[in-house]
Amino acid sequence: MLSRFIDKLKIVITPVVTGIVITTIGIYLIKVGVTDIAGGVGAEDFGSATNLLLGSLVLGTIVALNMSRNIMVRLSSILVGLLVGWLVALMIGKASMVDFASQPLLSIPVPFKYGFAFDWHAFVPIAFIYLITAIESTGDLTANCMFSKQPISGRGYLQRIKGGVLADGINSLIAATFNTFPNTTFSQNNGVIHLTGIASRYIGYFIAGILFVLGMFPVLGAVLMTIPKPVLGGATLVMFGTVAAAGIKIIANEELDRRKIMTIAISFGLGLGVMLVPDLLKQAPKLVQTVLGSPVTMSGIAALTMAGLLSLFPESEKSPKRVEASEA
Repeated sequence: MLSRFIDKLKIVITPVVTGIVITTIGIYLIKVGVTDIAGGVGAEDFGSATNLLLGSLVLGTIVALNMSRNIMVRLSSILVGLLVGWLVALMIGKASMVDFASQPLLSIPVPFKYGFAFDWHAFVPIAFIYLITAIESTGDLTANCMFSKQPISGRGYLQRIKGGVLADGINSLIAATFNTFPNTTFSQNNGVIHLTGIASRYIGYFIAGILFVLGMFPVLGAVLMTIPKPVLGGATLVMFGTVAAAGIKIIANEELDRRKIMTIAISFGLGLGVMLVPDLLKQAPKLVQTVLGSPVTMSGIAALTMAGLLSLFPESEKSPKRVEASEA
C-alpha cells in the first residue's frame, strides 16, 4: 500500500535524504564486514592473526582481479576471491567438508506449515517496522539506480522506487506463506553491480532461479555454510564500502547550502551516535529500541523529519548585493 503513494513524498525524499541513508547503510555494514573478518560475533578466536590474514587474502584477491583489463577476470573477482579463501581455509583447518550423508536430498517447502493466524498485537509493531524498512529500501534502490546509470530524480526514478517497495511487500508475503521471515532489499548487491559492471535484470532472474534450486536441495546450502566468516568478511567489506561511497557521491553531487548541511549533520550525528553508543536507548521501551536502535532507521527518520520541517519554512531568497560602480 505504501508503494502506491510513496511518490507523493518527493518533497522529503530528496537526493540529500537518500544519500544520507545510503551512506549510513554502508558505514553500518562495514562494521559487519570487519567483524566477520575478525571471526564473527562470539568467535573464540576473534581477532586472531589467522582470521585477519584469511580475510586480507580474499580482499587482496578481489582488488587485484579488479585491476585487470580483462572484463571476465573482473566479473569473476568476487567468486574467485571467495573460492581462494575457502580453499586456503580448508587447507589450514578453518573450514570443514560437508557430511553429505546427514543432509536430506530434497526439501519441498509446505505453505503455512505451522498454521495461519492473525494477531493485532503483533501486526501493529511489525507494520510500523515495515514502514521504516521502506526508508532503507529507498536508499538501496537509489544506489541501484546510480550504479545502473539511471537517473536518481524525476518520474522514472520515482516509478522505480514505487516498484521496488511494492516488490518488497510481495516478496515478504511469499516468504510468510512459505514459513520464513520477511525480507527486504540487500545493500550488498549494489556493491556487486559496481564491482562487476553488470546491472541487467535478466541476470537477476537467473540468480533467482539458482537461489530457488539451492533452497530445494539442502546439501547445496550446507556447502555454502562451510565458508568461514573471515572469507565472507573479506568479500563483503569491499561491497559495503562501495555502498557508503555511493551515498557520499550522491550527497557530493548536490549544492550544499546551510539547511542541507544542517540536515546532514543532525542525521549522521543521531544515526552514527546510535551505532557508536549502543546503550543509548537502553532505558527506552522495547518498541523504541527496535525502531530507533538501528543507525539506518535513526538517520533516515532524522533526515526525513528535517526535510519535512524545512519544506514548511522555505528560506527567503537573498536580495542581490548592490555593486557600486567606482568613479574614475
